[in-house]
Amino acid sequence: MAVIPNRTLLSGSAPAAVARVHAQSPVSADERFEVTVRLRRKAPLPAAHASIAATVQARSYMTREEYAATHGADPADIAKVVAFAQQAGLVVVDTSVARRSVFLSGTAQQFVDAFDTEVEQVELDSGVSRRRTKPITLPADLADIVEGVFGIGDTPTAIPHFQVLAAPAVMRAGAAASSFTPPELAKLYNFPTGLDGAGQCIGIIELGGGYRSADIKAYFRRMNLPVPQVKTISVDGAKNRPTNANSADGEVMLDIEVAAAIAPKALIAVYFAPNTDKGFLDAITMAIHDTVNKPSVISISWGNPEKNWTAQAMQSFDQAFQTAAALGVTICCAAGDAGSGDENPDHTQPDGLAHADFPGSSPAVLCCGGTRLTAAGVETVWNDDPLRSAGGGGVSDFFPLPAYQAAAGVPASANPGGRVGRGVPDVAADADPVTGYMVRVDGHEYVFGGTSAVAPLWAGLIALMNQKLGKPVGFLNPLLYDAAVSKASFRDITTGNIGAYEAKPGWDACTGLGSPNGANLLHALGG
Repeated sequence: MAVIPNRTLLSGSAPAAVARVHAQSPVSADERFEVTVRLRRKAPLPAAHASIAATVQARSYMTREEYAATHGADPADIAKVVAFAQQAGLVVVDTSVARRSVFLSGTAQQFVDAFDTEVEQVELDSGVSRRRTKPITLPADLADIVEGVFGIGDTPTAIPHFQVLAAPAVMRAGAAASSFTPPELAKLYNFPTGLDGAGQCIGIIELGGGYRSADIKAYFRRMNLPVPQVKTISVDGAKNRPTNANSADGEVMLDIEVAAAIAPKALIAVYFAPNTDKGFLDAITMAIHDTVNKPSVISISWGNPEKNWTAQAMQSFDQAFQTAAALGVTICCAAGDAGSGDENPDHTQPDGLAHADFPGSSPAVLCCGGTRLTAAGVETVWNDDPLRSAGGGGVSDFFPLPAYQAAAGVPASANPGGRVGRGVPDVAADADPVTGYMVRVDGHEYVFGGTSAVAPLWAGLIALMNQKLGKPVGFLNPLLYDAAVSKASFRDITTGNIGAYEAKPGWDACTGLGSPNGANLLHALGG
């Protein structure tokens, strides 16, 4: 592609593939929308996720205010981007030093001209969206300042990783043999007792759906647990919009009910954002830098195969997660629900290759895989159907092998010419809908599964440990892969597969280090 003189290609901005496009047409030149421009740090972080173990061990973290002052965007860089935007006729909606972002508003034609790109309207299964069809270029003096431009396209960027049994369940004090309440799972996984998450905040990222307060009250009163405090934070205009149980409401309620049932006195802060790369990134940075609610752990149950993301998005998300590590905020991400291929045929067009799910494949997050657990405590890899109903896992084609996995035995990717990269998941827990979680959604009780349930389960456990320790555990991965910690703190799952990868003793690409022994893990961390 020819580059306009005095302009430079924005690295990683080549458009990602979009599945199931039914029709294309021009975008109206005067269609108005907002874009997030992500800027470089003023100064590098003192330690990347590959070497942050000492910081985690000491549990000594920067405050959000300290981070903004030393590692946020340089005000001079913001001023340059603002001047460029105004010269292009764009409106500067807001700027954030901490989030390293400049938020712009303008018309489609103004953004196309400003960033020398192209955009079209596409019809998808989910509706009509804008799709960017050309990489982005920047003026030469902004090339080293701008790390990403998000929002010119607004195709859906992620799917929720939950599954529901076809028939509604009947909620009762002792759940049916094939399903569990979250407190029952906490008991089976030996979560520490005498803790309730008081003083902690669990952040939850949602890209659609909503919750009804009446359902939350009914659910927790039925389990004789305190009704949790749930707070909604709107990102980019998105709101709590419940509809029905077949929508993303299932994801929202699963996340809230599981996390809050484990840590009922924790504040649950739900960040609702549009399902776009801009919305997802803005929600993550808002939650990480939230100086009001201050979540110490964030649960993310939405994702997509790495191949469906732009490089700039994966890099910017990963940098945000590295920031979370520096602040002592743990990020828990679901590993996916469609086996090693990570491409459920109901949502996409599988290519037959193995894929790690992002953002779970970021080396700076705790990636949560899935098992099948019986009431007797027998646990195997979750795999009811390797294409549609199985735990996600594998080897990243984008992120290199992190130092903390150097001795884990991560294999080469199952793909032709596969490389050894970041292995996922790190940890696991019950995710099979056949042995799933009792939840209440839109006035009805169901049994839900999916790795969507595992991320908030782990988030709840982390909130309990943070309460006991008096300081956040933060980025756990370097400690979890210590042989002494993993041996005492995990149940090794050695039976089953997710398609291209088999379970084995020790870490594997099906269930990671295994399912938790919560009390032992807390003890290993000093509690």
